[in-house]
Amino acid sequence: MEEERLVTSTIGQTETEIENILRPKSMDGYVGQEKIKDSLTVSITAAKMRNDALDHVLLYGPAGLGKTTLAHIIAGEMGTQIKITSGPAIERAGDLAAILTNLNERDVLFIDEIHRLNHNVEEILYPAMEDYTLDFIIGKGPSARNVQLPLPKFTLIGATTRAGMLSAPLRDRFGVICRLETYSVEELKQIVMRAAEMLSASIDEDAALEIAKRSRGTPRIANRLLKRVRDYAVVSGHDKMLLVDAKKCLSMLEIDELGLDAIDIKLLTSMAEKFNGGPCGLDTLAATINEDGATIEDVYEPYLLRLGFIGRTPRGRVLLKKGYEHIGKQMPEGREKQVSMFELDEN
Repeated sequence: MEEERLVTSTIGQTETEIENILRPKSMDGYVGQEKIKDSLTVSITAAKMRNDALDHVLLYGPAGLGKTTLAHIIAGEMGTQIKITSGPAIERAGDLAAILTNLNERDVLFIDEIHRLNHNVEEILYPAMEDYTLDFIIGKGPSARNVQLPLPKFTLIGATTRAGMLSAPLRDRFGVICRLETYSVEELKQIVMRAAEMLSASIDEDAALEIAKRSRGTPRIANRLLKRVRDYAVVSGHDKMLLVDAKKCLSMLEIDELGLDAIDIKLLTSMAEKFNGGPCGLDTLAATINEDGATIEDVYEPYLLRLGFIGRTPRGRVLLKKGYEHIGKQMPEGREKQVSMFELDEN
């Protein structure tokens, strides 16, 4: 199951509290995403100088990169309150109306998974974002009349892992659009060192670097692995997390040097041994490794695609040369030329 994986970027139910502890409170404490930080700092400073609300902000990118953290920082820098909800939680237009009418001037409303908003709810959001009004109809039939309720000027921050699923009218109403990128190993090392300090734990730089290398470019995964290595070091009787602790712990958890776990290796091995490297259909592959097709597509595939281990074609998934090499197998003779004939999907 997805929630049992250490290297999934999805947050677990028990992790919210510890994430809040580790979350930086200012732009200065936020590691990485330099271009986004610079852009947001200019926008926030300008809004404060005008004594106005910040433009609506859309944050998109893979899970675990810090979209929620950025929303908290924006509210903190603006000196306002933040109200947090998610697209699936707002089931009716009345739910959104209740949230909007309880906002104060220049407050931040953060909607996670905004691409999952109900269409009727989204329609209410358009005038709220554009004109700061709430439009609704009272009565029915010929006696029905349209009423406009003024709203305080607020900032909507939307977060999504699937920007392509946002409707064009909603996307166009965001004044600031930021794409979060995966983190470098050096940036993740800084995040691990800072997180260890926040947890009152001591860590060697080499150990922090080892955790960073296996974190798939994602801070959430880095923090999760740090906690496991910390526990291992404590049980081993070490006051400080050492490189040997990191290596032994992560090997025990079956997380290799690139951050791939047993399920990733099983997927690659199945493609090589059972499908001769593909192409193989998503449903067939899912049945072979006993996983859900949507989970493979959303959770496992993106990182393997980014590493260049697999490719997507109109006929199905194919195992590429780097994928063969990682699982210690030789690509069959002539296979590389055959794969090059497939139209690989770059997305």
